[in-house]
Amino acid sequence: MKKIIVILAALLALAACSHGPKSLHPDWTYNTVMYEVNIRQFSPEGTFAGVEAQLPRLKDLGVDILWLMPMYEIGTEGRKGTLGSYYAISDYTKVNPEFGTMEDFESLLGAAHEMGFKVILDWVANQTAPDHVWMTTMPAEFYERDEEGNAIWEYDWTDTRSLNYENEAVWAAQDEAMRFWLDKGVDGFRCDAAGEVPAKFWKGILPGIRHDYPEAYLLAEAESDALTDPLETFDASYAWKLHHILNDVAQGTKTVQDILDYVAEDDAWMGSANFRLMFTSNHDENSWQGTEFERMGDAAKVMQVLCFTLPKGQPLVYTGQEIGLSRRLAFFEKDPIVDWSANEYTSFVTELVAFRHAHECLSAGEKGAPAVFIEDVPEGVLAFSRCCGEDAVCVYANLSASEAVVCIDGESVTIPAWGWILK
Repeated sequence: MKKIIVILAALLALAACSHGPKSLHPDWTYNTVMYEVNIRQFSPEGTFAGVEAQLPRLKDLGVDILWLMPMYEIGTEGRKGTLGSYYAISDYTKVNPEFGTMEDFESLLGAAHEMGFKVILDWVANQTAPDHVWMTTMPAEFYERDEEGNAIWEYDWTDTRSLNYENEAVWAAQDEAMRFWLDKGVDGFRCDAAGEVPAKFWKGILPGIRHDYPEAYLLAEAESDALTDPLETFDASYAWKLHHILNDVAQGTKTVQDILDYVAEDDAWMGSANFRLMFTSNHDENSWQGTEFERMGDAAKVMQVLCFTLPKGQPLVYTGQEIGLSRRLAFFEKDPIVDWSANEYTSFVTELVAFRHAHECLSAGEKGAPAVFIEDVPEGVLAFSRCCGEDAVCVYANLSASEAVVCIDGESVTIPAWGWILK
């Protein structure tokens, strides 16, 4: 059965290159680059207006989708740090006054749309703040509770309480709240900890959202095959396994072969239709695991190149990566980036985004081309081509700390340590 699925996925990809079947995802999504906006740290003000003021800079960067980290009202009970976690929400249909008013949000959304951006919100379905409005307006069984009747939480998320997804009234409330924002014109959601929530919930509400908002884009922070049917659940899921492999290759504990194995295994497991969000950093990694430079050192750039070019990938740029930000951003405190001056990293990201946009074969999902790996290369070099109709790309990535010499079009070419060639 797995083999049949893989063959069908390959046929779908070939048909899509010739503009055959109806798209499995909204047409606008396939060759997009996502940018994660950490509103609190994006400007000295840390507001919606502070983000809106920088839209021209993001437009010059070339990114397409703005993922706003949670911008809803957050709780005060058990708050961590001075300002609290974005992910401890007290009302899904109000904005965090730290960021401004609802009118300020609507101004940002409208300005972003006028400039051609899509805007998705970070949806936090797994839990709420202890003082969420539902805690007093909904029955006790809205939340998971211990034997004494106390609402409980997961992990060290002491500033949250877990919703009870055995209660389908919770499904209806979540569905209504998501539609509130879709009706305001947002373009979809990145769903936090989607794998922590039962798949039956997503399968219960997302088909209806897809029917009523067919252009909405849905991204799961999960790596589960139960959440990767674009007709039933999500358009995209996380490439967590690849992310950890890239870290390990940079640190010398894994090799090119591990990446080759990942691509083959992931394709056999998932097929080609689902997008994979690929990244070298995001808010979790930056704040808790370290910057890409801490984890990847001199390999940070070439690993980003792979995130932009490997099959199924939808690349992500996190706040500050376009200037080579080399510090961790505080999670519960104000810690703004104050200098956004362009530098070599700005040029690097801008050129990489433009290269991605210029090549249909690099598209995610079934419209992108599979990778054909080139075997006659030195150890430590990952080389592959992707071809879709008349569009073709070759990638040579030197994933080692030494120079490598490769043969390209009959000529010997030297690739520096942790360097790459795109053609």
